[in-house]
Amino acid sequence: MKSNHPNYITPQGFKLLQDEYYYLVKVLRPETTKLVSWAASLGDRSENADYQYGKKKLREIDRRMRFLSSRIEAAKVVDPLKIESEKVQFSATVTVEDEEGEQEVYTIVGVDEIDSEKKYISWLSPKGKALLGKEVGDEVIIKVPKGEISFTIEEIKYIEVAIKEYIYTPTVIESK
Repeated sequence: MKSNHPNYITPQGFKLLQDEYYYLVKVLRPETTKLVSWAASLGDRSENADYQYGKKKLREIDRRMRFLSSRIEAAKVVDPLKIESEKVQFSATVTVEDEEGEQEVYTIVGVDEIDSEKKYISWLSPKGKALLGKEVGDEVIIKVPKGEISFTIEEIKYIEVAIKEYIYTPTVIESK
């Protein structure tokens, strides 16, 4: 399914997608193909668990490769270090203060880079959309199921976005 939105992404997020794609193409798919070939050489494929599992794994790898390929192809890389703006734009790191005086820091990233622990939020999320285009001192109001939440923008910075590195392992795909 093709999205109507550009695939904005930071340079680090783009590298993560590329690293995973490279791993699938150069390591995992060839290893799995060898396993399927070996299992097929054993004869009866209908009751051969290694063959069945290998074919299933190949389909999953191919599906992920197609997905990554489309995300990479549609990517519009935005380097926060090259942005000079007083307004919140994609890749901004924004400090906000709520009505109780509590501060939080959010970084606006692409959908492939969301990380709730680091408070990396999508530019398409309700909070991300509400922040875009605002300036220091602006009040932001977001409608939520229980009413509205509001906060004030305290600071806007454009700094490097720290994205986890891709880990290459022979049998498991994971990120740290």
